[in-house]
Amino acid sequence: MRHIKANRYDDFSLTAAELIMNQLKKKPNSTLGLATGSTPKGMYEQLIKRLIDLSKAVTFNLDEYVGIASDHPQSYRSFMEDNLFQHIRVGQTLIPDGEAANLTLECERYEQLIKQHGGIDLQVLGLGHNGHIGFNEPGTPFSSRTHVVDLAETTRKANARFFNSLDEVPKKAITMGIETIMEAEQIILLVYGEDKQEAVSRMLQGEVDEQFPASILHEHSNVTLLSGGVKVLN
Repeated sequence: MRHIKANRYDDFSLTAAELIMNQLKKKPNSTLGLATGSTPKGMYEQLIKRLIDLSKAVTFNLDEYVGIASDHPQSYRSFMEDNLFQHIRVGQTLIPDGEAANLTLECERYEQLIKQHGGIDLQVLGLGHNGHIGFNEPGTPFSSRTHVVDLAETTRKANARFFNSLDEVPKKAITMGIETIMEAEQIILLVYGEDKQEAVSRMLQGEVDEQFPASILHEHSNVTLLSGGVKVLN
């Protein structure tokens, strides 16, 4: 696992954007796995400033809430439109349908779409305080594929700042599974902020344990951990 450190959020975001741009220089028609949340917002801002062209690329988002419409202001579809897609040239942008009548079939459909596009070339991830990647909470089998999850209370509370109250935060989501994520050719793990120090330290310990889902990334051959604003020893 390669570890890149940044102090300022602007530097962190630019470095992340450059990793995306380098992938697209090598392969303009890359299949990209994208993430939402406050951490990658700066990365998307940098990509917009540099007029990134995704017209030949295909994007797959990690996850989507269950039970809210795609045009809901807090859906991940809305997040991606507001923070990236509507500002640049894009090709096919794929996000799970959290309103699907049959969620099991929707998960299977999403998996098939990823396979039809040859898998993910570069996957962007964030790191939860409890080690979750995507919405794969502690205890999720490393063999999991795209599936419906019950969101941990800690995860819902962390996301409550985006809603009017905790009661409005959905209790379920569709997420790419851990095995799905691990099949990506390259993975970028973005971690920013002092509140993530404990999670980063545990990540760097290297002990692989399903109770800390991100630990499985040590078994991937091409992972870049990009950390910022976090004091770590290595």
